[in-house]
Amino acid sequence: MRQFIFSMKNFLNLNQNFSRTPNYVNGKAPNELSFMKILNFIKIDSINFVWLGTIDYSIAWDYQKKIHKLIQDNKINDTILFLEHPHVYTFGKNADKNNLLPSYNKLADVIQSDRGGEITYHGPGQLVVYPIINLSRYKKSITWYINTIESVIIDTLRKYKINASRKSGLTGVWVEEEKIAAIGVRLSKWITMHGFALNVRPDMQFYKGMIPCGIFEYGITSIFELINKKIDSNDIMKDLIRQFSNNLRDLNEV
Repeated sequence: MRQFIFSMKNFLNLNQNFSRTPNYVNGKAPNELSFMKILNFIKIDSINFVWLGTIDYSIAWDYQKKIHKLIQDNKINDTILFLEHPHVYTFGKNADKNNLLPSYNKLADVIQSDRGGEITYHGPGQLVVYPIINLSRYKKSITWYINTIESVIIDTLRKYKINASRKSGLTGVWVEEEKIAAIGVRLSKWITMHGFALNVRPDMQFYKGMIPCGIFEYGITSIFELINKKIDSNDIMKDLIRQFSNNLRDLNEV
């Protein structure tokens, strides 16, 4: 089965979708973000949207820390990173290490992170999104923030006729008894880090090497498994950007 991998070309096509959006800017990223290898940059209202392509987890983590400090110092606007990771398993700061099974695929790195949550997997065919935003500009509530992320994903999936929802007592986005998007965040000085991973068409075999999010009784799914057709990454990112812009801009205007 051919894996689906997001491309720079598709993200560049996003420009055509947003060219008539008010307060839209396409082009060079702020100089303060020059430490990153940015493949494409879009700004809508007060939010920067950045496409980084495929990037190692540790490098993306370092980028997040630098962006967090820049936002804390009021040097840049809220910034949302879009990317893919090579195969990697990551532990939340209080995760149970036993949830990584001895049979896990050794092609994947294993990294201890500082986010919340349990173990998760990232890899090609999965869209990873890291919003680094100052909740002081919106609502100082981690519950509101998680609900906002879930709403962004749910509303995006609706475009593909996927009826996704929340599951009481658990984070993430679900389609019946299977998780399609995992969420794990960190909050410092009301500025967020880490974010979510949406399964588009990953290699599902890597999930057999762990107990996803430490949950035994539920499964994992992807957009491809649910609708059985190729999905254009351009469309997914376009819809996610629109949903983020709508949700965050509306609250910022209140």
